[in-house]
Amino acid sequence: MPKTKSRKNESNQINNQVDFVLLVTVLLLLSFGIIMVLSASSPSSIAESGNSYEYVSKQLISAIIGIIAMIFFSKVNYRIYEKFYIHIYFISILVLLLVLTPLGVSANGALRWINVGFSTLQPSEITKLGLIIFYSALLSSRKDKLNKLSTGFFMPILLLIPVMAILIFFQDHLSATFVIVVITSILMLMAGTKLRYFLSFGMAGAGLGVAGLYYMAKVSEKGAFRISRIVSFLNPWADLQGDGWQVIQGLYAIGSGGLFGVGLGNSNQKYLYIPEPHNDFIFAVLAEELGFIGCLFVIALFTIFILRGAIIAMKSKDMFGSLLAVGITTLVGIQAIINIAVVTSSMPNTGMPLPFFSYGGTALIILLSAVGILLNISRNIEKV
Repeated sequence: MPKTKSRKNESNQINNQVDFVLLVTVLLLLSFGIIMVLSASSPSSIAESGNSYEYVSKQLISAIIGIIAMIFFSKVNYRIYEKFYIHIYFISILVLLLVLTPLGVSANGALRWINVGFSTLQPSEITKLGLIIFYSALLSSRKDKLNKLSTGFFMPILLLIPVMAILIFFQDHLSATFVIVVITSILMLMAGTKLRYFLSFGMAGAGLGVAGLYYMAKVSEKGAFRISRIVSFLNPWADLQGDGWQVIQGLYAIGSGGLFGVGLGNSNQKYLYIPEPHNDFIFAVLAEELGFIGCLFVIALFTIFILRGAIIAMKSKDMFGSLLAVGITTLVGIQAIINIAVVTSSMPNTGMPLPFFSYGGTALIILLSAVGILLNISRNIEKV
């Protein structure tokens, strides 16, 4: 009898409607993102391959695959991931190590991709989602022990060390490390870890980490480019043709856009002034072509996404679903905030992509898969 009731509940959940506002918001962000990839990438595509649709065609294929994945995961009961959270943790670590195998691909001096035959894949994107699932399940299963320093703070943090070590020492991927640490910290706080542990031991650990990165950059020159980025952030005009070039060109683009922009497709800075304008600095092209109004519209969409994600988390009927919703929402929100802050020269360049906009197949597919999980959680809440 309990099994029959459980199956009935699962069936009802699948048939329930997903959060319509969230779904429309995601589709608008995705559609807008593809349009901007087409506009921003056309000069680079022509220069590299003679085909102005080279990048956008790949992004469109990734979007289609991502939408199919989103629909699929929106129909899979999210609670199933809780049963395999330990396996997901080890898979999240092992997939990062694939860059050290013959499958590893280096680009722009960084070893962050693997060759899967028909394309390249960035394992860190898979790890981000995997760790969100893992920590959501781990923290919800140990909620009674989170008020203790050893089991509520040190134990979850220690489990991050293998991931952080691989990302920093082998992939030199500090931005992914930062995102993972921030998401994990927020999940821990939401689950019940005491704030004073972060204010004391957490801040001390962060200070030691920054000191260690600085020492490593000075002694071994590994990650030395980050010091240059900080210097160029403080005064980009000191090195106009070097480290400050991308930031300055991005600011030129934003300033040229004004209130309403110069018109879709009419950006001047995308013509090989901004390096790879379809990637991290796509928001600058958007600002130039669509102006302050266009930027405000995109920021409003991300704000709606965050608000709907927060509502889903609050209305979730179980702690695992609530934490999972918080993690996925934070994944999108923190990357959007950092990317826009970098492009507007409000913080040093981190190489953070803009969700749903920046060119990158792996990130887009994984992101839409994560949205599918969030939509599935929304099936099992009281509609608002």
